[in-house]
Amino acid sequence: MKLLHHPERKDILLSSVLYALSDPVRLQIVAQIHRGGEQACKSFEVPIAKSTLSQHVRTLREAGITHTRIYGTQRLLSLRSEDLNERFPGLLDAVLRSYGESREEIELRQEYEKQGS
Repeated sequence: MKLLHHPERKDILLSSVLYALSDPVRLQIVAQIHRGGEQACKSFEVPIAKSTLSQHVRTLREAGITHTRIYGTQRLLSLRSEDLNERFPGLLDAVLRSYGESREEIELRQEYEKQGS
C-alpha cells in the first residue's frame, strides 16, 4: 500500500494553504467536508473527471488542509482544522465564511434572474 504524505503541523506553509484554497473546486471540497465531516472521495459533487479530482485531493493533502485515511478501497478525507487553527488562527473559518456568503449571493442572484425572466 502506498503511503500518503501529510506535512507535519510545523511544516504547513501559509502560501501552500492559500494556493490550495484559491481554486473553486478545492474550496468546494473543503466546504463540503466542513459541513459534513469526514467523507469518501467518491462523495464529492464536483463537475470534474475522477483523475482531476484526485489531483485536487492531493493538493489539499500536501498543503496540510486535509488528512486522507485509507479504509479498504476507500479514501476518507477530513479537515485538519486543529492543525490549521494552531498555525493560522481563524484563517480556515474566515475563508469558509466568505465562501458561504459568496455562494448565497450567487444563489440569490440566480433566483432573482429566474424570476425576472
